[in-house]
Parts: sequence; C-alpha cells; structure tokens
Amino acid sequence: MRKYALITGASGGIGHAMAKKLAETGYSLYLHYHQNAQAIRELLDELSIYEGEFIPIQADLSTPDGYKKLSSNIFTLDSIIHNSGISHYGLFVDTDRETVENLTMIHLTSPIMLTKELLPKLIRQQSGSILFITSIWGQTGASCEVIYSAVKGAQISLVKSLSKELALNGIRVNGVAPGAVNTTMLGHFTNEELDMIKAEIPMGRLAEPEDIANSVSFLLSEKASYITGQILSVNGGWYM
Repeated sequence: MRKYALITGASGGIGHAMAKKLAETGYSLYLHYHQNAQAIRELLDELSIYEGEFIPIQADLSTPDGYKKLSSNIFTLDSIIHNSGISHYGLFVDTDRETVENLTMIHLTSPIMLTKELLPKLIRQQSGSILFITSIWGQTGASCEVIYSAVKGAQISLVKSLSKELALNGIRVNGVAPGAVNTTMLGHFTNEELDMIKAEIPMGRLAEPEDIANSVSFLLSEKASYITGQILSVNGGWYM
C-alpha cells in the first residue's frame, strides 16, 4: 500500500530534496508551500517521473489559522515532516516583538497545532511517523540567532516528550538537526564568511540538502522502526 507524507516548506532547498528522495522510495506527497509557487511547479515537474500522487497545498503558517487551511486538505496520511522555517540574524537587544512572534508561530505554534489536528489519522491506524527538521542551534545555541535557537530548542523538547506519549500508539517522533546547509538560508553570508564556517566544520564542507533528505528517508523507514525520541545530528562533526 502506498504511503503518504506531508512535507511543510517543500518549496525550499531541504524540502525539495526530501520530496525527491521520498518520491523515489515510493511515497505520495502533500507538498506545502507559502509563497514560492514557481518552486513548487518546478518540483512537480521533477516528480513527474515517479509513480505517486503529489499534491501542492498553499498555506501561510505564520498566521494563527494557517495550519487549519493545510490540515483541511490532507486525507490519507502516514508521516508528517515539519520543515517550514525562517531564520533571523541579529543582536538579541535589537529583536522586536513581531520577529519573536513570527519565529514562534512558524517553528513552534503552527507545528504543534498542525500535529494535534492530524494526529487522529495516525492514531486510527496505530502507526506513523512525525519528524522535525530542527537545527544544530537548538542543541547548542548561537550568538546573534538567539530566538531561532530558542524555538529550535523547543522543537527538540517537543520531540522528546511527544515521542513518549505516542510510543504505545505505534507512532514514532524524531528530529534531524542539520548544521550549516548549502541553501538560500545562508544567502546573507559572504563567501569569506562561508569559508570561515567551513573551516570550523571537521568535515570541511557545508551539508548538501541531499544529506538531510537521506537522513529523513532513513528515519521514516522500517530500518528505524525501533528509533523514537531521538535527534539525529547531521552536521559534519560540528557539534557532538
């Protein structure tokens, strides 16, 4: 029987790579996006070589009711991948309330409410997987990314607690914590700054989106059937 997964933020670099990897392994996909309809159209073209159903859904998860629009378009479901996210770089003392509320809504409130809305579908079948794309900064914290680190740390705590609550329902909850990934989220860094980051990473390079997608594919698979409540660090040895 074909499995269905929801990927939030499917129009971004990591979301795109995850969609291709999961389609390759036989998944049908709900592909959430907010504004980048062109990226979704390009992704759908790339997925056309695979057998499966690929359904784009537009919703703004920075708004209080965005998760309802998304959940109302989802029917059969086996896995939820919370990947939507934005970053914010700047001094903590310069951070305004709007930025704090926006980061909290996108990274924490909407994923929590979306999971709560969709969870009965997984409980009914007594199986499923929930996965958060969190961050190295949720594990160790980052200067000038304090609020981002805070909400990513909250995601990690959510993984650990929710996994315990859902284990007897056959639902696994895990996270992947990337380090620096070669996507547009690093676009505000200069080449010199990126070289400095690479020099700090023991493997000497940024992660590629495919590195994250491969980890996600593993955690959703039967090969990880006894793994829950875990955060898989995919960071080239940058933080252990």
